[in-house]
Amino acid sequence: MIELKNVTKSYGQVRVLGPIELHVPAGRTTLLIGPSGCGKSTLLRLMIGLIQPDSGTVRFEGHAVTSTNTTAIRRKMGYVIQEGGLFPHLTARENVTLVARHLRRSAGQQKPAAWDSRRISEKVAELAELTQFPTDALDRYPAQISGGQRQRVSLMRALMLDPEVLLFDEPLGALDPMIRADLQNDLKRIFQTLKKTVVMVTHDIGEAGFFSDRLVLLRDGCIIQQGTLRDLVRKPADPFVTRFINAQRSPLETVESS
Repeated sequence: MIELKNVTKSYGQVRVLGPIELHVPAGRTTLLIGPSGCGKSTLLRLMIGLIQPDSGTVRFEGHAVTSTNTTAIRRKMGYVIQEGGLFPHLTARENVTLVARHLRRSAGQQKPAAWDSRRISEKVAELAELTQFPTDALDRYPAQISGGQRQRVSLMRALMLDPEVLLFDEPLGALDPMIRADLQNDLKRIFQTLKKTVVMVTHDIGEAGFFSDRLVLLRDGCIIQQGTLRDLVRKPADPFVTRFINAQRSPLETVESS
């Protein structure tokens, strides 16, 4: 579905990514993990065409992602960031339907809009049920709903155009543990139901293992190891892999050692 070949990216004199060789298989969930600043979010931005690589090629469905086709490619991708990234002056419903309403207007008067009012309403109702978002909260503003609900609205917005790919940039990082656990369960159910290609960024090895059996561990802009969580634990490709895993202690370890 997505392929990066010999991709590099620098900001000024600092190289933040690469060279990277990565294949994202269709219909599966891939987790990008690693410490802060290792290039995970930069990888996502390259995939969706928000930034261009300094060298190498990013391909989507076999086609190179360039400045001339990024708009069309982005409509095939849903992008969810930490804390939702919602527009505060729009209601939840208006945030979810923003792009669909834009496409309806841009269809012009010469032909029927693919996203007419009825289709938009039906899709919103379908997504609210899928994400378990209360319909009576659709006309509230982001400041009037909880953090977990804002993330559900962001997910609904990402799913509105029925994209082929979902990209998540630490979508649960700012939530408290109980809300995070509920959303993890709901997201996993949604991934299994929709069977879309998913790429998710997290620094939490437990969360990565929960969502996927395919992990990509990065350090300093380079891929250190790819594989299952079991592979990383039992067959680490580098001492860093073991250090990264051991650094994330389970609460049970604290209880057992006290």
